[in-house]
Amino acid sequence: MENSVKRVIMISGANRGIGRAIAEKLLGDGYLLSLGVRNPGQLPQTLASATESQLLCHSYDARDRESARSWVDATAEKFGRIDVLVNNAGILHTNGFEDDAEDLLDDMWEVNAKAPLRLTRLVFPYLRISGSGRVIDIISMSGKRVKGDWVGYSMSKYAAMAASQTARLKGWDDGIRVTNICTGFVQSDMTVENAPSFPQENMSRPEDVAQTVSTLLLLSNASAVPEVTMNCLFETL
Repeated sequence: MENSVKRVIMISGANRGIGRAIAEKLLGDGYLLSLGVRNPGQLPQTLASATESQLLCHSYDARDRESARSWVDATAEKFGRIDVLVNNAGILHTNGFEDDAEDLLDDMWEVNAKAPLRLTRLVFPYLRISGSGRVIDIISMSGKRVKGDWVGYSMSKYAAMAASQTARLKGWDDGIRVTNICTGFVQSDMTVENAPSFPQENMSRPEDVAQTVSTLLLLSNASAVPEVTMNCLFETL
């Protein structure tokens, strides 16, 4: 699919890690971007240097329902359309199966499961108008299988997977194509903080995820890709 039509892409959690890499790649590809971040004033220079006509940076807190609506409304008002949503924002708490940590469970449920569903619902009317709308959900291999004790994180990612697959079903007849990208360890602050013993140089790169997103956006409605798995480790699925 040609990107010369200047499609408008919303990306949550775009100021660091995977989200930043996706935003930088898609900006270079020539798309118009709307970035949802908690601290717009801390946007990296590689993105902050974009022209006002190319990029909107809006405050977005995944825990705040009104924040989501405000960001979507601001995007539609500025660009007049929304063609793609990249649900990237997420958090990780490492509470285990036997930990009594309801507050951490609730926090991950809110950010990792409910927030992307909320954004997807809000943008669906615009994606239907587009006729070739796209939703790309950055999920995790933890939404496909369980290998460790991070029970809350896995629960939230399984829920995110269910929401992604439901959106794929609901949007199909309107030309909306939904892809979930399930990654293993990716070089990011969150991974380094929570898996310090795993060598960072052996992790997947955020730029590889960004390249995958860029490629997906070039595909036609007739070449739907429901899921991409990306892993730095050998696994049998």
